[in-house]
Amino acid sequence: MPASASASMRATPSWWGAEAIALRLPAAGTRAALPVALLLTAGFVAPLVAIIAYSFATPRSFDVFSSFTLENYAGIFDTSNTVWLSFLWSGLFAIATVALLAVFAYPIAYGMDRLFGRWSSLVSILFVFPLFVSENVRLYGWVLFFIKNGVLDGSLKAVGFDGGPDILFTPGMILAGMVYTYLPFMLFPMTLGLAMVPKDLIDAARDLGASRLQIWREVELPLAMPGILIGMLLTFVLGIGAVAEAKILGGQSVIVIAHDIEIAFTYSQNWPLGSALAVVITLFIGVLTLAVFGKLDLDRLLGRR
Repeated sequence: MPASASASMRATPSWWGAEAIALRLPAAGTRAALPVALLLTAGFVAPLVAIIAYSFATPRSFDVFSSFTLENYAGIFDTSNTVWLSFLWSGLFAIATVALLAVFAYPIAYGMDRLFGRWSSLVSILFVFPLFVSENVRLYGWVLFFIKNGVLDGSLKAVGFDGGPDILFTPGMILAGMVYTYLPFMLFPMTLGLAMVPKDLIDAARDLGASRLQIWREVELPLAMPGILIGMLLTFVLGIGAVAEAKILGGQSVIVIAHDIEIAFTYSQNWPLGSALAVVITLFIGVLTLAVFGKLDLDRLLGRR
């Protein structure tokens, strides 16, 4: 046998072995994402499992994984329980916040995409900058501004008026604080959605004689809807779990569902009940999220096609 053929036969097993090892290894992208996946598993899945386990524990106990009861869920769905009033308040605040922000944020998003030009970056910074300040600090700033003998009340009295309006610690003030707090979370996905609308389609519709209202209704709004829906969903999820606005601006005149959960885990020391409430809210938000994502073309939204 020639020497070259013998050398080839000796090299073949090592080549096949290297190829087999490469085929068994996950793809490079999967290996790169593995640390993030492990972090998310430890930081999200593990606490979620603990919450679910606690929701089936004996009320007012810490017998997690050692007892099983549906008493916590039965208490939540009991018609005499006022927790559903808290859930209703949270839902109403979240829906109203989404509705108001959809109206307020759209003109700003349209301007950032079509009108502001080189000033768009500055406008974006102005809306992002408050996020670098603690939400509680900003909300307490509102309290100092609207409280009796505060900035607004004292300034009006100084110039001869009777004082400022008594709007602090009311549901309307809570809603105003939520609109102010969550504006960026509606604005930027909406701006992304509008940026995805091809300008050629708008020009073509205009050339075919469509009015400005028709262009908005038939071209801009449907194509920008994925970004708008994501902004609405994000705002709703944040709004239904909001608690700082109700506690600081509302003075606990209205109890929201997140406050009930906090009370169950702290003052009441009833972790199983708090866990059951958290599971119910998580399921509700999860079903809503899946329903919205089922109507979105995420590949197009993320620029994959």
